[in-house]
Amino acid sequence: MRKLGIRETEVLKYLCEGYSNIEIGNFLNISRHTVKVHVTNILRALDAKDRTNAAYIAGKMGI
Repeated sequence: MRKLGIRETEVLKYLCEGYSNIEIGNFLNISRHTVKVHVTNILRALDAKDRTNAAYIAGKMGI
């Protein structure tokens, strides 16, 4: 499992709170496509199956 970048960590925090890609993009002033890229990278980095699994792993990591 690789370390997440600063922006990926920000996206992951919003993802854990249940926000959609569009909402996360609005909060961070980035496009939903960019959010999708970050989410894909997060799933790979955490070896997560989906967003829910990524949120679970993030909780165990203390994020």
